[in-house]
Amino acid sequence: MNEFQYAVEDYIHFIQVERQLSVNTLASYRRDLESYVRFLQEAEGMVDFNRVERTTILRHLEQLRMQGKTSRTIARHISSIRSFHQFLLREKRAETDPTVHLEMPTIEQKLPNVLSIEEIEALLAAPNRHKPQGIRDLAMLELLYGSGMRISELIALDLLDVHVTMGFVRVFGKGGKERIIPLGKSALSAINVYLNGARGQLQGKYPKTDAFFINQRGKRLTRQGCWKLMKEHALKAGIQHELTPHTLRHSFATHLVENGADLRAVQEMLGHADISTTQIYTHISKKRLSEVYKQFHPRA
Repeated sequence: MNEFQYAVEDYIHFIQVERQLSVNTLASYRRDLESYVRFLQEAEGMVDFNRVERTTILRHLEQLRMQGKTSRTIARHISSIRSFHQFLLREKRAETDPTVHLEMPTIEQKLPNVLSIEEIEALLAAPNRHKPQGIRDLAMLELLYGSGMRISELIALDLLDVHVTMGFVRVFGKGGKERIIPLGKSALSAINVYLNGARGQLQGKYPKTDAFFINQRGKRLTRQGCWKLMKEHALKAGIQHELTPHTLRHSFATHLVENGADLRAVQEMLGHADISTTQIYTHISKKRLSEVYKQFHPRA
């Protein structure tokens, strides 16, 4: 490894220890910075961070635009690069910070996809409740929609994290932050059926595991496996528009806000550090109201 690569490794180790970031966030930082230092070395021929100027970084960002990167992706790259250069300055590996006057691009606010109540009902009706896999999938979907947790949080659940008698689930989100989410009757009922029969059938003679959701080989369900099952059930339910791993999370939050839930409570359940992130769901709610008005009001 050369000096640039060592600097990236040291920085990743630093934020891993200091900020307690998730594996996915660390991987994003690493990808962004590896792309950046590769540009510095290969396109700019640099061997010293002190030679980096604001215009150097702008050329890198322009290259990203030419590659078709969105303004949101470029903003993330800027954030990664800025934080990296602040680290270099602090550690005296560079004498200046070229990102001081770097401006963030304007990011278009894209409203996330949300399922209607009817589509949610169709999705929940899709799993075959006569098979252990179907019972597990129903519990999985009910828990995702009933709690708003991320898929990564769902597959990380252990048996001790789900408290059926008390009616809540304990989730460890980004940065290992713990939060408690209450569960409704439908989710608790589906979980009970799964735990009292289907899970044992899936476990069979395979080695015991603490994982809450397991596959047909008795192992913890993976993110890819969970996402594949969701898409299969959405297809069976006849859901036409785009589905993402966060669709049920977005639907959970939007339906709460539409029915008058306090935004702070929704923020707490979603595990958002900043309420401005949660406010996107008020925009979705207003947009849907506007669509209803245009569709049904005689003078719209």
